[in-house]
Amino acid sequence: MNKPTTTTRFAPSPTGELHLGNARTALFNWLLAHRDGGRFLLRIEDTDAERSKPEFTQQLMEDLQWLGLGWDGEIVAQSQRGAVYREALDKLERAGRVYPCYCTPLEIEVSRKSQLASGRPPRYAGTCRNLNDAQRAAKLAEGRKPTLRFRVPEGGRVEFIDLVHGEQRFECADIGDFIVQRADGSAAFFFSNVLDDALTGVTTVLRGEDHLSNTPRQLLIAMALELKAPTYGHLSLITASDGSPLSKRFGAKSLRELREQGYLPKALVNHLFRLGHSSDLHDLLDLQKLAAGFNPAHLVRSPARFDPVQLEVWQRQAVHALSAAEALEWMRPQLPATRTADEASAFAAALHQNLLLPSDAAYWVQVVFGDLPAHDAEGLALIHAAGSAFFAAAANAVATHGTDWKAVTTAIREQTGRKGPELFKPLRQALTGRRDGPELAPLLKLMTASRAIARLERLSSAAA
Repeated sequence: MNKPTTTTRFAPSPTGELHLGNARTALFNWLLAHRDGGRFLLRIEDTDAERSKPEFTQQLMEDLQWLGLGWDGEIVAQSQRGAVYREALDKLERAGRVYPCYCTPLEIEVSRKSQLASGRPPRYAGTCRNLNDAQRAAKLAEGRKPTLRFRVPEGGRVEFIDLVHGEQRFECADIGDFIVQRADGSAAFFFSNVLDDALTGVTTVLRGEDHLSNTPRQLLIAMALELKAPTYGHLSLITASDGSPLSKRFGAKSLRELREQGYLPKALVNHLFRLGHSSDLHDLLDLQKLAAGFNPAHLVRSPARFDPVQLEVWQRQAVHALSAAEALEWMRPQLPATRTADEASAFAAALHQNLLLPSDAAYWVQVVFGDLPAHDAEGLALIHAAGSAFFAAAANAVATHGTDWKAVTTAIREQTGRKGPELFKPLRQALTGRRDGPELAPLLKLMTASRAIARLERLSSAAA
């Protein structure tokens, strides 16, 4: 018998923007499918009509495409599959595997608190499990709208092998009957999720470990419908670097926010690849190479700690790997519209390898095309230590040799006798207001000889 083609999926609910945890789930499923030459499906779980928004669906599609995580086939929207769910629910009803439940949310909560208070695990008490027709009619007469609950077997257990957590056993007596259809007639997560996985041929599901306790319920549904459920792997949660839950301060930004800041998709996927997945691959890799190196056996159980500093390391590597054209496009929002195409290209080529984010270019735009910001105290001390004669010699060298960096520095060295840091540090401070930064040779060309001379001449008297 041929082994089925590896088919994975990403099944977000469009109730908010995509964050790092969701993005990692999508990435791991994409990598597994592409490693095996399989399929990666996208399903929108939008049965919660009140909270699901089409703008979130559009945003998450754009986020996935930006990351490079294209999907196979058409997108499945659960909101369009009501007839499919109704047919499967009817089958369960005919088999006596589901029953209407008239309990209100308040009654459920009171029962839950009572169980917790007595030291028992909270589960549905079975209040409506064995109602007769007359009792059900009385509940309806009160105006109650029933949900539909799955009748969990009273004995036995559910067992499965989780790709991350290994062998799992759940006693049916501890699960409790659960809702498969909401009071408004829409299919609940437990039901529609596993049904769609089976009907679309999904073989493997990687998802957050917060879903681990859902798995026995979904396996019971699959068995009742005589469907083949996928193999599950439950990923460790992502926490802040100190182990606390992610917050806005510690990485819980949406993909949209990170994208707008200028983080590159290659940096993000390389960082996410190593969150909860051990690997001996240490280079910045493209998606196909990451797929070749992905192994579900290397998924770890311990929480994956998000380190923003490590993301910055990958970001710098990704920025360094940009071509001149890619760097220009990345930095374009920061470039003055008044600059020519050649000037913009030269600026991007000179600056991008010294930047973390495009916003870091704002200072250098001012340095190259505007007025130099004021020198700080340490810079002023360096300027005064260099002395007015040094800057007079530098201004004369630029006036003579223009923006020919080698000729300019040679002339300054010959006239002042300075070399190495004694030459370059005060010259950099004078021209850029900083003691470090991009190479000075291309910056000098960009800022023009006249602007450089003006800055140096101003200091030839101020440094006296």
